[in-house]
Amino acid sequence: MKKILRIILFSLLGLVFIFIMVYLFNKSKPKETVYEIVSPKIGNIEKKTVATGNVEPRDEVLIKPQISGIVSELLKEPGQTVKVGDIIARVKVIPEMSSLSSAESRLKLSQISLDRVKQEYERQKKLYKTGVISAQEFEKIDEDFKRSQEELENARDNLDIIKEGISKKFAQYSNTQIRATISGMILDIPIKIGNSVIQSNSFNDGTTIASIANMGDMIFKGKIDETEVGRLHEGMPMILTIGALQEKKFDALLEYVSPKGVDESGAVLFEIKAAVKIPKDVFVRAGYSANAQIILDKKDSVLTIPESVVEFVNDSSFVYILQSEKPSQKFDRKYVKLGLSDGINVEVISGIDTKNKLRGMPKIGKP
Repeated sequence: MKKILRIILFSLLGLVFIFIMVYLFNKSKPKETVYEIVSPKIGNIEKKTVATGNVEPRDEVLIKPQISGIVSELLKEPGQTVKVGDIIARVKVIPEMSSLSSAESRLKLSQISLDRVKQEYERQKKLYKTGVISAQEFEKIDEDFKRSQEELENARDNLDIIKEGISKKFAQYSNTQIRATISGMILDIPIKIGNSVIQSNSFNDGTTIASIANMGDMIFKGKIDETEVGRLHEGMPMILTIGALQEKKFDALLEYVSPKGVDESGAVLFEIKAAVKIPKDVFVRAGYSANAQIILDKKDSVLTIPESVVEFVNDSSFVYILQSEKPSQKFDRKYVKLGLSDGINVEVISGIDTKNKLRGMPKIGKP
């Protein structure tokens, strides 16, 4: 009985040993690498670059006052459309005391002078009617009388302008009414009622009352790296994607490439500008961030393969052509001449055709 048990025990140990050896052998046996099979295709290749920037109105005009004072009334708000001559705001003049005193004094002196000349005029007029004085003498006093009247009127207008910023004679030309100088949309009104404003002159830009722009004429302003600016030229088409309107794409045309670069964080960037075609049913706000996709080069209906199947050795490029699949995959290395690449697919000029099957990315297969 013991002999039988001993035989069974040794048999079990032998089976376990054999199983372990087989397992270890299979474990140590290298697994076969199986590759995906890729076929060349006829397609289009586009080499693109992307410039980042903003969409802005081509012309934005800052409206500034021609007189200093305090804003007494605002008639428009940002977002409203205005035409040339529309009143945006009114400014109340705060007169300078010395100028006001001089203007009042001038008015009083003009009135005194007119009263004196008027008395002389009335006296000379009676003498002229009776024939005591000649017409020439009367014409001289008549001229003096009219000159005094004009001087009084001018003094009165001057006082009105200093006090109110406007005279009755030239009310239509009043500079206390701040008017739009172009037609368009008001983008911003940075002042409020009660704010002091300074007139625009040769020594001061003046206070901005409003900014107006034509929102129907928009441009893209962006920057592009020096490595690609050499391929750009005026008239190149662009496709614009606006961050706030991601579902829409806009056509644009490159208008300007800066001749001078700017160093930003170690990279030299060049400014570009492009005219954007905005549909009438789409409203684009000034300052939207946008990306411009520029097609640098394009090839249509050419033989293409994924760039991942190409092996680059120095200045040469190779692919592996499938020779057989069973019992295992076998490939033949072949030199190919490549053309334009978009970073994913590459043009094949010569070396293979659409009938060839190429080795793609590796995957782990069964032993």
